[in-house]
Amino acid sequence: MDEELRVLTERLRAESAASGAPGTKAEYDRLVATGDHDELAAVLTEPGHPLWARELAAFRLGVAGDRRAFESLVLLLNHRDPPRCASAAHALARLGDPRTARAAAALATNELRVAYALHPVRLLVELRAPEAVPALITTLRRRLRPHDPYRRVALACVDGLGTLGDERAAPVLNDALAHPALAEAAVRALARIPGQR
Repeated sequence: MDEELRVLTERLRAESAASGAPGTKAEYDRLVATGDHDELAAVLTEPGHPLWARELAAFRLGVAGDRRAFESLVLLLNHRDPPRCASAAHALARLGDPRTARAAAALATNELRVAYALHPVRLLVELRAPEAVPALITTLRRRLRPHDPYRRVALACVDGLGTLGDERAAPVLNDALAHPALAEAAVRALARIPGQR
């Protein structure tokens, strides 16, 4: 079993058991075991399914490359619960849907949801899509304001821009050098950009 799936199923097993609803264990076992993508897709469209069931169905469809999971995974990518965001990012990276990078860039650059931008930023880096560098530059530039509370997002942008190695990132990474919490990572990132050593 894939490590991400194992972690997800353990978390959702506990979450489903805690609900105490009748029939929950049977529904959980069915969703973990089924190979029927139509059955999983129905969980995403039929009313009345709990969040844990929708997450499990979306994840399984996503890693299988079934694009019916796209909308649900994007919603989970922007969830307030970090483990849900992480599992959605993992599935989206494997989904192969051309809309994924655009959706991740929109989430990463949404100032109203910046508290939840960490996983969209990391997903953009993993995808290496054309949207990645501009979105990370925009997000990082906003994080360089005085007293910005989202240092983890800023650090993910700095690291991601270093990984992507695009020369367009050099100006914002040079600006990040003035921020003690980001300076060391910015030096490393700049060293990975051609012509910035």
